[in-house]
Amino acid sequence: MLDEFVERTIGNMSSNGLQDRVAVITGGARGIGRETARLLAEHGARVTIGDLTLDPANDETFEQLGIRQQACDVRDLDSLRDLIDGAANAGGRLDILVNNAGIVMVGQVHEIEEADWDRCLDTNLKAAFFGVKYAVPHMQKVGGGAIVNTASNAGILPRAHDPVYSTSKLALTGMTRSLALCHGPDKIRINAVCPGPVCDTAIMNADLATQTDREAAVKQFIHASPIARAHGRMITPEEVAQSILYLVSDVATMVTGTMIAIDGGKSLGVPPE
Repeated sequence: MLDEFVERTIGNMSSNGLQDRVAVITGGARGIGRETARLLAEHGARVTIGDLTLDPANDETFEQLGIRQQACDVRDLDSLRDLIDGAANAGGRLDILVNNAGIVMVGQVHEIEEADWDRCLDTNLKAAFFGVKYAVPHMQKVGGGAIVNTASNAGILPRAHDPVYSTSKLALTGMTRSLALCHGPDKIRINAVCPGPVCDTAIMNADLATQTDREAAVKQFIHASPIARAHGRMITPEEVAQSILYLVSDVATMVTGTMIAIDGGKSLGVPPE
């Protein structure tokens, strides 16, 4: 029986492993969200992405993969609920939710205004909580599901330069564990990925655009992670997407309430010189 289970679950990582499952991905137009949408669709899922601004450059690829696109501001709970309910109604079910939408917030306490705090926490934390709230009833109807929250290594090890962002991600990892406990009886698994510096994302590209020496900034990001430094490159969106694929697949049936650090070892501590 165990051999049959192993063979079946390994088979679910093949190109049709998510066949007919319905997935929603927030922040799906760029970076990690876009690569996750593509990867899940290639593995058979019927994917709907939401994003504050859609990218026409995705139209051809998304159409080929059957990926639906919908403008969505996750801070607007009506918009978020419409995204999730719309995908579930169109697909007749909901199996997967990836709460990927997020923003960065750099600044010390004296620099942060209430509006900054609200924008960061509403996007990074509140939207994920209510995404789960809206997804759970659909998943209960089909006997289970998988939810992945995109946190950050700041959700494992807080940072001095972005206390508001770190707060949002630390709260998100805590919420992930709490909700995983709440919905285990529903066979709904809730996990988080905690990436370090990832290249070719909206957040990273915006950050690098502000740097006077882009090359030096990239080297600094790489230097902070021992494995990234050893390979001489940053983490890629595809690598994070592969971890999300694992977490939503049947291979991870017994994995819930966990955080996967995809940060090249950055959150382990001070790297060796």
